[in-house]
Amino acid sequence: MNRFPNTILLAADGSENTAQATKAAVDISRMRGSEIHLIHVWHDVRTPHAHAFVKSELRRQGREILEKEVKRIGEMGGTVTRSHLREGRTFVEVIKLSDELDADLLLVGTHGYRGVRRMLMGSQSEDIVHHAHRPVLVVRRGEDVWPPARIAVGDDFSEDARKAAELAANLGKLFGARMLLLHAVPRLPHASSEPLEAKLDDRAGELEVILQQRPQSTIVAGDPAEVLIEEAQEGKEPTLVAVGSRGLGLVGRLRLGSVSTKVVRAGLGAVLVYPPVGDGRLRR
Repeated sequence: MNRFPNTILLAADGSENTAQATKAAVDISRMRGSEIHLIHVWHDVRTPHAHAFVKSELRRQGREILEKEVKRIGEMGGTVTRSHLREGRTFVEVIKLSDELDADLLLVGTHGYRGVRRMLMGSQSEDIVHHAHRPVLVVRRGEDVWPPARIAVGDDFSEDARKAAELAANLGKLFGARMLLLHAVPRLPHASSEPLEAKLDDRAGELEVILQQRPQSTIVAGDPAEVLIEEAQEGKEPTLVAVGSRGLGLVGRLRLGSVSTKVVRAGLGAVLVYPPVGDGRLRR
């Protein structure tokens, strides 16, 4: 499968947190002719007095944010196909619009905070990743995070991991990025690992067709999320981490965590998460 995103939906919140995500959207669009749709979601604030005025002002500010983002994209050499102003909860409206547009890729920015500060501020990008029916590319605020020179793919041989790797390979081809396939196991088997190595080698062969260079592949002992995070942080080059989402519900994520959740929360430069392929709204 050699599909490339034709329709990109970029979420804009009016802050500098989205600067690198905007750059990524423009880069992809310019190189492949993808459409860029832009969305900003404003939130109504219930006030005891002058509610109509407050609501009108919030809507005006939302339009202003979209206009500034359209201008910034134009200055970068990109073109916005259409901008969308929505009212409500950000992740709900972003996901709803992505389904309406049948978008191929959601692009969101993040402040990249970790630990207590992240918990206090929350993360709209994380909410989008958890609930999206489309692939999501999260790009952190900061320098030297985009475009990727390296791609690290967590491959657990699931279908969504395969799709994540294929989409990452398409992106990697644009920027001449090298790719590494990682399959993590709790401990290396005492017996021969040849069957696993053969499966990983087959996957590398499939991706070579897309990437036009053969990915490296390796089996390592350790927690899959920790292995990916360490790999991303090891080098000084911008690294894109690609994973599939196993579709854990909220309770499952809180109790067990998931590889995609841990990777997104690690504050890495760029993370691509592919949703469960079994989702009926995902046409792949």
